[in-house]
Amino acid sequence: MSFLDHLEDLRWHLIRICIAVIIVATLAFIFSKYIFEGIIFAPLNMSFPTYHFLCEAGNFLGFNTSFCAEKMPMIIQNRTMAGQFSADIWTAIFAGFVISFPYVVYQMWTFISPGLHDNERKHSRGFIVISSLLFFIGVLFGYYIVTPLSLNFLANYSISDIVDNQIDISSYIALVRSSALASGLIFELPIIIYFLTKIGLVTPSILIKYRKYALVIVLILSAIITPPDVASQIIVAIPILILYQVSIYISKIVIRNQSRKLSKEKTKNHE
Repeated sequence: MSFLDHLEDLRWHLIRICIAVIIVATLAFIFSKYIFEGIIFAPLNMSFPTYHFLCEAGNFLGFNTSFCAEKMPMIIQNRTMAGQFSADIWTAIFAGFVISFPYVVYQMWTFISPGLHDNERKHSRGFIVISSLLFFIGVLFGYYIVTPLSLNFLANYSISDIVDNQIDISSYIALVRSSALASGLIFELPIIIYFLTKIGLVTPSILIKYRKYALVIVLILSAIITPPDVASQIIVAIPILILYQVSIYISKIVIRNQSRKLSKEKTKNHE
């Protein structure tokens, strides 16, 4: 196809993605009360699983921790006329994108798959399943680990007793949304490395050579999406480092398969 034909094809894939997200977002808007009370505002309750686990761990180690508090020292408030409506709309759109992510990946894959070989297209189902699984694991990690750690730290941080934490609803939802979405996208690292290796931009030797620099980047990244305490940064950095090691292994497999393919083609040419 010509360049304009490719753009037209891409436009229709993007339209289908938007339609899917809007449909799911509409359903999320209908059930928004459950989403807010059962999911979005759940980390404000000290009975949240993460707080309970960390409280038990602190008691076992003999530490006094804020995870054992009876109530989160903060109040969620709305200070604008359309604040709650706007929060409802954007949360529904966010939920629509997260839930529709497998379909989003499928549409993007169907756009790029015609440019791949037949044997590469055979793995499309595996690619969609793995990338979606990594994304959902990342979202859950951001929701159950990053969000409660950030909330607990920021809610208990105080410069003076005369200052109360009365947090605007948009600020709170932005923290939950960014923690979950950022973690979900970070967990796509193995998929990104796979494609970068396929097109020759990344090799296992490059990943190993710059591993120490990647460690610094990971620590900086974990510092951005978590509160500035060492424990939270380590908790976030560990799975990212594991993903980096997995990416090196995936890159080695891709290079090995490419080498085998080239050797087979050379053998056929000689015959």
